[in-house]
Amino acid sequence: MENLLNGIYETGTTTSISMAQFGASFGTAALLGIIIAIAYMYNTRYSKSFVVTLAMLPAIVCVIIAMVNGSIGAGVAVAGAFSLVRFHSVPGTAKEICAIFLAMGTGLITGMGYLGLAAVFTVILSLAIAITNKLDLGTKKNSDKYKSFRIMMPEDLDYTGVFEELFDQYTSSYELVNVRTTNMGSMFRLTYDVTLKDPAKEKELIDKIRVRNGNLEINVSRQATAATEL
Repeated sequence: MENLLNGIYETGTTTSISMAQFGASFGTAALLGIIIAIAYMYNTRYSKSFVVTLAMLPAIVCVIIAMVNGSIGAGVAVAGAFSLVRFHSVPGTAKEICAIFLAMGTGLITGMGYLGLAAVFTVILSLAIAITNKLDLGTKKNSDKYKSFRIMMPEDLDYTGVFEELFDQYTSSYELVNVRTTNMGSMFRLTYDVTLKDPAKEKELIDKIRVRNGNLEINVSRQATAATEL
């Protein structure tokens, strides 16, 4: 354990980095990046570009940290350069953000010279990612009960309270979350988030809604998690 926490750069008199030390840090970071990428790919959906990023990020961070090791001025310069970077990409999920932080943390630890600690850190958290992917941890139980109903209504029909009786009968909870006009104002599109009492009676509910909305379009889908939630 004492050797695990000792940095290979700690000489007591100098902070210079030899080629062997740099090679050990860089190689370890690259290997651990591949481990992180493989763990993230296990039993989950992913894109090629994101997996390649996870694999390369620890080595990139390692080089940067190794180069500014012991130099306050260089560290401030690197921090200023990173503050100018603007990422033109879609917002990531909480899971992707966690994987990015894991890769950056691994690169930071290896760049500081704590190779054993970096290996233990990466292996434990990579196993945690793989296990949560395998168990599908956090999946909402009985997810087939949570549905969104998008119902078309003629503009001359008052939609207020027209479906409440049906929802009281077939759902344990419901909420009108959106009302939108469409087809040049000739139609209303109502969006309800509902929790079905019995998912097997979904078609029966749809048939009764069709009677009340004039047999217009009804779209039923699984409720989506709000984009602002993590």
